[in-house]
This record gives sequence, C-alpha cells and structure tokens, in this order.
Amino acid sequence: MGVMIPCEKIIERALEVKAQVIGLSGLITPSLDEMVFVAKEMSKAGMKVPLLIGGATTSKMHTAVKIAPNYSTLEHPCIHVLDASRSVTVVGSLLGDDKEEYVHDILDEYDELREEHYAGLEERHMKAFEAAKKLGLNINFDASPPVCPPAGGLGVKVVDYYSLEDVVPFIDWNPFFQTWELRGKYPNRGYPRIFNDETVGAEAQKLFDDAQALLKDLVDNKRLQLKGVMGVFPAARVGEDVEVYAEEEERVEGGAAIGKFCMLRQQQEKESDDPYFSLADFVAAKESGQRDYLGAFAVACFGADEEVAKFEAQNDDYNKIMVQALADRFVEAFAEALHREIRMKTWGYAPDEELNPEDLLKIKYDGIRPAPGYPSQPDHTEKKFMWELLKAQELAGIGLTESLSMTPASSVSALVFAHPESQYFAVGKIEKDQVEDYAARKGMAVEEVERWLAPILNYDQD
Repeated sequence: MGVMIPCEKIIERALEVKAQVIGLSGLITPSLDEMVFVAKEMSKAGMKVPLLIGGATTSKMHTAVKIAPNYSTLEHPCIHVLDASRSVTVVGSLLGDDKEEYVHDILDEYDELREEHYAGLEERHMKAFEAAKKLGLNINFDASPPVCPPAGGLGVKVVDYYSLEDVVPFIDWNPFFQTWELRGKYPNRGYPRIFNDETVGAEAQKLFDDAQALLKDLVDNKRLQLKGVMGVFPAARVGEDVEVYAEEEERVEGGAAIGKFCMLRQQQEKESDDPYFSLADFVAAKESGQRDYLGAFAVACFGADEEVAKFEAQNDDYNKIMVQALADRFVEAFAEALHREIRMKTWGYAPDEELNPEDLLKIKYDGIRPAPGYPSQPDHTEKKFMWELLKAQELAGIGLTESLSMTPASSVSALVFAHPESQYFAVGKIEKDQVEDYAARKGMAVEEVERWLAPILNYDQD
C-alpha cells in the first residue's frame, strides 16, 4: 500500500480484498509503537489473518515481547521476518499443509523469548546515571589539542560536485550481497572471497556482473545524481550535551549557542575498567578554554525513484531491487568520500592521511561519523536540529518525514568527531533516571522520549 499508511486504512483494505496475510515494515523506532497499535486494532476488529513484522528497527525479540501478545494465536500468528526475501518462505508455510506444526513451533519459540526477556531484565545490572557520568571517558585535550579548520572551513557548504564515477572506488560491496541474502560460509563471507564459495559463489558472481552492467549504464548516462550539504562548527561540551555556535568568538567568549546535540551515555555495568561512553566525551568542555569543533553532513542519491518506477512499469522486479541496492551503495560511498574530504581539507585535522579505499572501509582513519538513530546516538529526533543546522532541505533537497526517515530513501547523515580517541560504541540499555534527565535537556515530555527510545529502555513503560 505504500509508506505511512494509517492503521484504519490497512485494516479496511485488508478486509476489502480478503487478504490472507498482512505485512508491516518499519524503518525507524516510532514504527515499533505503530505496529503494536495495529496488532491491537486488528484484534479489536476480529481479524483472523497472520501478521508479518519486518524492517530495519524490528527484531524477533520485540515481536515476541511487544507485538505478538496483542494478537498472535495458533489460527493467526504474528511472526517476525528477518528480510523481505524470507517472506515468501514464511507465507508458503502459513498457507501450506504443515501450517499447524509450523505455527506451534513459532509460538513455542516466542514464549521462550519472552521468558528470556523478562529474566534478562532481572539479571541486568545498571549504573545509576550520576555514577555513569563520573565514569565517562576523560580525554586530555591539552595533550592532544583540537585542530582548528583552515580559513573558510567553518560554516555550511553545498556538496554538488561529486559524480557517480568519483565515488565508485569507495563502494563497499559487502552490504550489497547482504541485500540479496548472499553471505557465503566462513571464510568466504566477504567480498570478493564470496565468489569462491561453493554454495553461493556462482550466484554471487552473476549478481555482481549484472550489478556492474547496470552500474555502468547509470554512470555513463548520469541517471542518478549525488548532492549533499556539510558543515563544521565551533562546539563545546556542556554537561552531557554538545553546544554548537555560529561563530568562533561566541564559543570562546561565552556567547549563546545556536543549538545543541543531546547525547546518551552507557549505563549497563561493565566487568572491565572501560569508560561509560557518551559522544559528549569526544568534545572539549566549554570551561576548559579549548577551541573545539563538530562536523555534520547529509548526503543523498537522487533519481532512484524514477528508475524504480521505470522498472516497475516493465514488471522487472529484479532490476527494480538492483537499482535500489546500487543507489544505497552510491550514497554510502559518497558519505565515505565526503568524510575523507572533511578530514583532509574542510576541517583538515588529517591533511596528510594516506589510506586506500580498503583501509577506509576498515575505519583506519582518525575520528568517527555516528548517525542519529544508530547505536552511538540512538535517537532519531536529533536529526531535527541537524537539519536546521545544515539547512539540508533548503540547500540539498534532503527531507525528513514525520517519523524522521530521510528522503530520498538513499540518504545518509552523520555527525563528525575528530579526536583520535573518539570511537564507535553502542549506548545499550538505559534506565529511567537518564531518560528523565535527557527529556529535561531536550525540553520534551518523558513519555515522548520513551516512545522514541523504546528499544533501549531497561524498564517496561506499561
């Protein structure tokens, strides 16, 4: 039916066409709550059809714990599907002669997952938020002072000078094969070793050859376009947040910030002496007197929707999926190339970097580029300030939906941290004391923050 379809329309349409199965897909966190709501409404409507759950933010555990209890029975189970390609097998089992045995196994597995989930809540040990803050990473910024960008490096810049051909060397092909559910057996799991795999090697090679033919057509005929926006800004850590300033002087002289990024900190107890990380740790504190900076960018691959529509009109599902997969590879490569430009030129904190594309994919450079909604900053609402800061919609045509998905679909955004001690990490589970503090810092209701952070809460909201 498309994206962002209201629950009542899904149910109305399913009843109208006498649907045998309903599938819901969610790309970002609020979708999880919406799926629970749809399951409840389907139950109220007396529906008796299986409900399939999939999408980037979903999991078998969340389906078992949050969604299935509102709808799932032997007659109409609620089942998590890992990938769209797997739905064919699942539907076949649901409509086949062995449905009862198949569903029994699913229900038993989900019962076990629920028991495991609630047992885990009891066993997981958490640090109080105040204690976790004191155990954060303490970088000596005097020993390794932040690098000031060169003249003209600060502020927002439109990035419209990369061609498809420019970014091809930066393409990571591993996710491409994962899109098609081709992983190979160890040690042939990665590109290009996958071509040697006895099971999937021949299929992977054919798929890759087809991709190269389409890629060449897209590049030669400029059927897709890359555009984005980037910026480097004076910044300072203030408590658990990173404030951003329009001018250098405002940061140094105590002027007002134009906004801030609110960060989340690890709280789950560690058996080691490792710090309890927050992205705020990687920026010099305002009271230190050190000048520091924060980068950000949003990039997109335009034109894929038109290519998809063309292949749909030809009933060519294979090339429809192929062009979507390639658009994703192009924009990820664009992000890789742009991040290198920021490191070497725009911010210039690594001007002498000499890394080949393979080293780049192994993240052998200094600094990180975490994205809102991902493990180091698992809150999509932080995109709102990022979009205001970068003027991503106005300058590059990259939008945000109500649920904060990026448009076009092949888009990437990130913050850029330069300090060599900055590293990727997962915030993991957090407690209500941090949620309440975070809500106050963001000026949001606790209930709204809980809705966006539902997957990482270490407590039940019900």
